[in-house]
Amino acid sequence: MFTMPSSPDSSAAGAGPAVTAVRFARVSRHFGPVRAVDAVDLEVGAGEFFAMLGPSGSGKTTCLRLIAGFEQPTSGHIEIFGETAEGVPPYARAVNTVFQDYALFPHLSVLDNVAYGLKMRGIDRRRRRDSAARALALVRLDGFGDRRPAQLSGGQRQRVALARALVLEPKVLLLDEPLGALDLKLREEMQVELKALQRRLGLTFVFVTHDQGEALSMADRVAVFDQGRIVQVDTPEAIYERPRTRFVAGFVGAANVLEPATAGAAGGPARLASLRPEKIEVLAGAAPVPPGRMALPGVLTDILYQGPVRRLSVRTDAGPVLAAAVPAGRAVPATGSRVTLAFDPAALAPMEEA
Repeated sequence: MFTMPSSPDSSAAGAGPAVTAVRFARVSRHFGPVRAVDAVDLEVGAGEFFAMLGPSGSGKTTCLRLIAGFEQPTSGHIEIFGETAEGVPPYARAVNTVFQDYALFPHLSVLDNVAYGLKMRGIDRRRRRDSAARALALVRLDGFGDRRPAQLSGGQRQRVALARALVLEPKVLLLDEPLGALDLKLREEMQVELKALQRRLGLTFVFVTHDQGEALSMADRVAVFDQGRIVQVDTPEAIYERPRTRFVAGFVGAANVLEPATAGAAGGPARLASLRPEKIEVLAGAAPVPPGRMALPGVLTDILYQGPVRRLSVRTDAGPVLAAAVPAGRAVPATGSRVTLAFDPAALAPMEEA
């Protein structure tokens, strides 16, 4: 029966878990001619906060449904904590899912919503209500048990859905864009809460999102999906700083993609590379380039105010238009001015041609 964690679990915060919670081996899921998931290999460690990131139709949600048992693979093999998952129904798997719409029963109290899964398992009323109360305390909703879902805010309903999933003590918690219905401020607050909760419980969280900010801020590792395949799996920092492909560079944050000729014109190796806008210094006129910096001269064509930064567009003499991000309080040249884009050679991240 569900119990509160006695102390934080550090398994997700260290060098990496030694036990595999979820494993995909060449897993595919086809819907007629559509390859929703295409020969995916994947390992999620026990106690890990793992994010699946990608645009709509990239395969991330289908992978989540394959873990949950709502879909079965067309081919390949899935394991959950070393046990074969193919053919195992959702209710018999050591997983539970939190959906974007929360799927709460409006006619039941908050406490009864949380206890519902235990009721379906035949747990007696007193034990399931005690467990539900502890689960609500875990998500900071003590005293809310008698309310109905309609009496709660969006963030509170999201926490009820979390409590309902956690009370069943899953080994893997699946989260299908659970913050998508919240406004920006509440979504940011819930990101902090979710990460803190995962650390306290030491549970494996598999989180699906199309929001790069959510993935980068919460996950221990991120898998970036495109067209049914995983194109990169890495830490959030590595995904952002060292994207492997054009797709990752463009989808995860804003990035300039330098063709080999442009990279060569800047004084670097003539190969495909990404360059983040915030790594670029914009020098006015004939200002000297600092020693050791690479440089691309050009004309400043546009300035966009974006709160903490200004985004500058520069048509370089090498041809392409590149973006630079400059702190909003810093003076910038006027549009139409000659400028030089200067950056450290280490800011160039080599990429594959794909």
